[in-house]
Amino acid sequence: MRATAFSNFLARLDTADYRICRRLNRGASRSLIRKPFQLVGRLGDGVVWYALILLLPLIYGMQAVKPAIVMALTGLLGVTIYAVLKRFFVRERPFIRHAGISQASAPLDRYSFPSGHTLHAVSFAWQATVHFPELGWVLVPLAGLIAASRVVLGLHYPTDVIAGALLGACLAELGFAFT
Repeated sequence: MRATAFSNFLARLDTADYRICRRLNRGASRSLIRKPFQLVGRLGDGVVWYALILLLPLIYGMQAVKPAIVMALTGLLGVTIYAVLKRFFVRERPFIRHAGISQASAPLDRYSFPSGHTLHAVSFAWQATVHFPELGWVLVPLAGLIAASRVVLGLHYPTDVIAGALLGACLAELGFAFT
């Protein structure tokens, strides 16, 4: 009985996930929406975070060295965690599984769960903002846009993004233990 109830729960979750994903992905058919989200998605590939980690000590001096190192280490741990989880869960991307979802950007890897872009966006934005609150007005909205871009571009389901955000928050909290 429990297996059936759990299977029913997962089926309902998948249905809800698809509906939200499809609704948000419709915007990708419009260039005015698709292009900015593609740009934000590419920034989330790592460029903005690598630049942030390198620039923090240049801008803030020695007080930023330890946070930058911890951010880099949590970033490496994040890559490891999401790579293992993707191989374990093997969840196909929405645009592969559903004809109603259009691919509006190229993925970096095959599987969707969890969202590595969101994991790193939340982790790095959270860590940097705690140490340097004045960066929050830029980094927090950027992290939100990166997370949203994953669904809008048809690359992730909402639950992939939620899981990535939770993992990113956990990594940020882990990072604080070392700074």
